[in-house]
Amino acid sequence: VQLVESGGGSVQVGGSLRLSCVASGFPYSDYSMGWFRQAPGKDREGVATIDPWALNRYYTDPVKGRFTISRDNAKNTLYPQMNTLKPDDTAMYYCAAQRYWLQSLRVADFPFWGQGTQVTVSS
Repeated sequence: VQLVESGGGSVQVGGSLRLSCVASGFPYSDYSMGWFRQAPGKDREGVATIDPWALNRYYTDPVKGRFTISRDNAKNTLYPQMNTLKPDDTAMYYCAAQRYWLQSLRVADFPFWGQGTQVTVSS
């Protein structure tokens, strides 16, 4: 299993970023996917998750209305579109995979992880 994130960078408050996560080594279209983030000195937290068929999505409250998770099963790729970014969104962002749809943002429910991509939001 390999998950490779890209698209991170520095952006000003109120700006937008679109991350990508390319998956390989497992049947991507059979797996639920998630985005997580970890700020310095804080625990890793769930941001958004999507089921294998893109029929169900689940977001943590701080990003509702600003982030949209999507996937392209033909390209084995996961995206979050992140709009109206805030300084509190600054973190390392990780994609993760799990075999079942649990509508969960618990770190422990996701056995497969990428290496992360840094997002920095500055004022």
